[in-house]
Amino acid sequence: MTREACLTDIGAQLREGAGNEPDGLPRLEPFFLEGEGERPLMVICPGGGYGFTSPRESGPVARAYNAAGYHCLVLHYRVAPHRYPEGLTDLSHTIALARRNSAVLGVRPDRIFLCGFSAGGHLAASLGVHWNTPVLQTSVITERGMNRPDALVLSYPVITEGEFAHRGSFENLLGPGYDRKAAEFHSLEKQVTEETPPVFIWHTQSDRSVPVENTLFFASALHRAGVTLEMHIFPLGDHGAALATEESDTPETKYADPHVARWHGLSVEWLDSLK
Repeated sequence: MTREACLTDIGAQLREGAGNEPDGLPRLEPFFLEGEGERPLMVICPGGGYGFTSPRESGPVARAYNAAGYHCLVLHYRVAPHRYPEGLTDLSHTIALARRNSAVLGVRPDRIFLCGFSAGGHLAASLGVHWNTPVLQTSVITERGMNRPDALVLSYPVITEGEFAHRGSFENLLGPGYDRKAAEFHSLEKQVTEETPPVFIWHTQSDRSVPVENTLFFASALHRAGVTLEMHIFPLGDHGAALATEESDTPETKYADPHVARWHGLSVEWLDSLK
C-alpha cells in the first residue's frame, strides 16, 4: 500500500468510527515530506473553542514543522454540537492508527507528537492525561499505550474549568449546564499522573481570553508528578497568536511578534532533545 492510500484508509476508518457524520468530521489534512526513511510525526489540533478548527493554526503550523523535518497531520476533529468524548476519540484513534501504520507512512512509531492550540491544546492535553481511560480503549486500540502521544506541545491551552476557565470551550465540549463531576474530569491540572507524556507549553501573560493561569496550573501539576516539562511565558501577545509571524496576522489583529515567534524553534529544539 502507498502512503497516500494508507492516509485515505485511515481517514475512512476515522469517519466510519464517527458514524460517517454528514458534516464530514473528523477529517485529516496531511502534510508529508517526500523521500524514504522514517521521520517523526506531528499531529496538529487547531483551536476554536470546540466550535470550529482555526485555519491559522492548521496549515501554517504544519508547514513550519515540515521545515524542521517532521511529517504532519492536521486533525479537524468533531466540535459542537458534538460533545465529549467524540473529539477525544477522533484524536485517540488518529494516534493509534498512525502508529499501527507507521511503516507504510514512514513515521517513527516512538516519535508521534501532538501540537494543540487553545481548545485544541485542551484536546491534546486531554489525551495526554486520559489516554488509558476505559472510554478510549476501543477496538482500534489493540495494545496498551498505542494511543499515547510521545510528547505534547501546548500553545496557550485551555486547561482549567475553575476560576480562570474559558467557559465557552467547556460549554461546547460538555453542553450547557454540565455537572461538577464532568468539570473535575476535564479540569486537566487535576488529572496529571506520572504516565502523562513530556510537555512543552507556552502562553502570553497578557492573554485576555484564556488566562495564563491555565498554563501555570498545568505546569505545576506536571512538575509535582515528575513529568518532563519546558514552559515559556511571554509577557505580551494576544490569544490566538499561532506562529506569531506575519502569516498569523488578520485584518483585525496583528499577531506577529519575533520574540513570541521563538516558541516554535524552541519546541523543535526541545523535541529533538527527547530520548
